[in-house]
Amino acid sequence: MSIFKKVFIFIIIILVLLPVSIFGYIHSKINKVYDPSSSIKSLKETNYSSEKGITNILLVGTDARNAEEKSRSDAMMILTVDNKHKNLKLTSLARDTYVEIPGHGKQKLTHAYAYGGLNLLLETLESNFKIDIQNYVVVNFFSFINIIDTLNGIVVDVKPNEIQELNRYIPECYSFDHNKNKNPMKNIEYSGKQKLNGYQSLAYSRIRYNDSALERDNRQRLVLESAFEKAKHLPINKYPDLINSILPYVKTNMNTSDILSIGNSILSMDNFNIKTLEFPIEEYSTGGIYKNAGWVWRYDEDKCLPILHDFIFNDDVYKK
Repeated sequence: MSIFKKVFIFIIIILVLLPVSIFGYIHSKINKVYDPSSSIKSLKETNYSSEKGITNILLVGTDARNAEEKSRSDAMMILTVDNKHKNLKLTSLARDTYVEIPGHGKQKLTHAYAYGGLNLLLETLESNFKIDIQNYVVVNFFSFINIIDTLNGIVVDVKPNEIQELNRYIPECYSFDHNKNKNPMKNIEYSGKQKLNGYQSLAYSRIRYNDSALERDNRQRLVLESAFEKAKHLPINKYPDLINSILPYVKTNMNTSDILSIGNSILSMDNFNIKTLEFPIEEYSTGGIYKNAGWVWRYDEDKCLPILHDFIFNDDVYKK
């Protein structure tokens, strides 16, 4: 499946920005998804890059159909809460990035989660990208449909060349919608700006074959930004519905105090604009079928890693 680099930001930002008046409600809910398995080896102190005031959170979307199913990490992003420069940053990690997976050799980044879960994925990210990551949020794709529907849909500018591929995914995505009162399935009939519901937004996020992998990442980011805008203006009385639509599908090693601490950092920022970076850097990467790995992105480490580090730690936004 193909999704969300988007929902994760909600799980962190929406929860941490909730009014104090419903703190008790949130606390009881978060405790149900808190994963104390900080026994994960990769969450130990490392010598990889870190900086005071900058928190990196790994956001993982899995392609599992249920909680028990073994899965790949379908979407991976690093959310950077930069209290030093007072902004938020989102680094999209292409699933086909060609990396060294400890114990498994050179393969696609997306395979690390299936081989060894969070432990191996974190170890792979840290060892390849030289960045210390201490927090994570894992989300199952079922939450995506529920969140978008709770927000009453999002507005997306659908391109003419995306309609056919989008509609190809709609029947399967519609079958994932467990809402018993859902309306009959509806395809997208025209291009341009329009409101998509939960299963339509999921189908839009899954488009992958009519353009590049980086364009796919861009679509997912656009969905995130649109949904984030809706969430910022959500009435207070709708927060419980939003929380209930998210938490059954979430696992995180951040407890309530961690999330509220991050929330205080975000609230101290002048605005909630999110700076973004796609990794690997297309200009310094080669995409194509390589050896037995299938279609992968091979990147120039000497060129790409400094750009990644400057973006996360020095607030330098890469420009082509």
